[in-house]
Amino acid sequence: MKAMIGFLLAVVLLTTPIHAALPLTDDAIVIDAPAACLMEQQTGTVIYEKDARSKRHIASVTKVMTLLLIMEAIEAGSLDWEERVTASRIAAGMGGSQIWLEEGEQMTVREMVKCITVVSANDCSVAMAEHISGTEQAFVQRMNDRAAQLGMVNTHFTNCTGLFDEEAHYSCAYDVAVMARELIGHGAVKEFSTIWMDTARDGEFGLSNTNKLIYYYDGATGLKTGFTDGAKYCLAATAERDGMEYVAAVLGADTSDHRFESAKTLLSYGFANFTLCDLDASVPLPRVPVELGKAGYVLPTYGGDTAILLEKHSAQGLRFVPELEAVLQAPVVKGQPIGSVKVYSGDALLWDVPVTAADDVARMTLWEIFGMLVDVMLGGDV
Repeated sequence: MKAMIGFLLAVVLLTTPIHAALPLTDDAIVIDAPAACLMEQQTGTVIYEKDARSKRHIASVTKVMTLLLIMEAIEAGSLDWEERVTASRIAAGMGGSQIWLEEGEQMTVREMVKCITVVSANDCSVAMAEHISGTEQAFVQRMNDRAAQLGMVNTHFTNCTGLFDEEAHYSCAYDVAVMARELIGHGAVKEFSTIWMDTARDGEFGLSNTNKLIYYYDGATGLKTGFTDGAKYCLAATAERDGMEYVAAVLGADTSDHRFESAKTLLSYGFANFTLCDLDASVPLPRVPVELGKAGYVLPTYGGDTAILLEKHSAQGLRFVPELEAVLQAPVVKGQPIGSVKVYSGDALLWDVPVTAADDVARMTLWEIFGMLVDVMLGGDV
C-alpha cells in the first residue's frame, strides 16, 4: 500500500503543471496586430497571447512547416544539401514570390532552401515538396501529420506555400509559434534566415530578405514573413541575445510596418523582463541508493527541461530544495519518478521540477542475494 501511495504521488508530481508566469494580455503589452504569441524558445513557455488560438490564414508563414520538414529530412540523412532538385512544370508555374524557375532547371537543396527562406520562393517550395514526397499533396499530408505531432490543434494545411487563401488552410498565432520554435531549434536554418542580401544562380539573381528585422533588430535570427489579401501581413520572428531566444508570431496586421513593430515590441519585452535559470548548473543532484539492485545506486535526472524561465525580478536569491527518495527498492525503471526540486524566491514557490531515474536498475536474483548474505556473514562489505 505504501508503495502504491508513493507511486500515485509521483504521478501527481509529474502531471502537476509547473508554476510559471501566466501569459500576459494586451493590458501589459499594446501592439497593433490582432493576433500574436510570444514564446521562449528553449522551454516553450508562453509569455504573451493575443487572440492566439483563433484560426486564421497565415500566407507564406506556412513555409515554416515546409522548411521544418526539409531540415528534419536533412538531419535524418534522407536528403543532402548538395542534392540537385529538378523543377517540374507545376513548380515552375507557381505565382507570387518566386525566383522564376524554368521547367527542368536544377538547383541544389542548399540553393532552394536559401531562396525559400530569404525571398519566400513559392516555386522552390513546390520543387522541394515534390523532390521529398513525389507530389505536393503527399508532402502536405506530411505537414499535417507533423503539425499533429507538435500539438498544433488549430492548424490544417492544403498546400506548402500559403499562396492561396483556401478556407481549409489555416493556423493560429500559438501554433505558428510552436512550429517556428521547432524550426529555429535546427541551427542550420540560421545560415539562411539571417541573410540580408545574397544571390542565386551564381550571382545572376539577387535576393533581399523579406524579414526587415534581420537588418535593424539586434539579435534577429529569422524567420518567415507572409502576405495575402486574406491573411494580411504576418510574421514569425525570432531573435537571440545572451543565450536566450524568443519566438514572436504576429498575424493579420494591417501594414507591413505594423507586423514588424508588433514583433519587435514582443521580442524586446521578453529580453527586458525574463531570464533562464540552468538547473544542471544550479542544483547538483546526489545519486539515490537502490536496495537489492544490481547497481547500488541510480543517478537522478530532470524529467523535463533543464532550464526554467523566470521573471528577472524574481530570479535574485533563488533557493533550490531537492526532495528525493532516501532509498529506492529494485527494480528501478528509467524515467521513474524519484522526487523533485523545488525552486523558491523568498518563501514563494516558483517551480516544482520533477526528477526521474536516469537508468534502469534490475533487481538482484535470489542467488545474487544469497551470495551477498554469505559475503556479509564472512565479514565482507555490502
